[in-house]
Amino acid sequence: MAEIKRSYETVAIFNTKDGEEAVAALIEKFKALISENGTIDNEADWGKRKLAYPIEDETEGYYYVINFTSVPEFPAELDRVYKITDGVLRSLIVENEQ
Repeated sequence: MAEIKRSYETVAIFNTKDGEEAVAALIEKFKALISENGTIDNEADWGKRKLAYPIEDETEGYYYVINFTSVPEFPAELDRVYKITDGVLRSLIVENEQ
């Protein structure tokens, strides 16, 4: 039976206090994780932006968006990794409408 794949979009806001190298390392980590478990369709680097309200006493965050296709079980694992990774202020994963 063919494996069902779905399209998702994830947005992550990274902490900028450790510098650009730390942010670049986190982006590469998550791109590699997504690539291992699916396919990256599109990505957008929104860069450093002012947050609407402070998160963990930070007023700026680095935004990165990735559209990907994977099996339905993978987004839960991606969310788990987001939550346990230092340097991730917020993340969101949504399924794209077909």
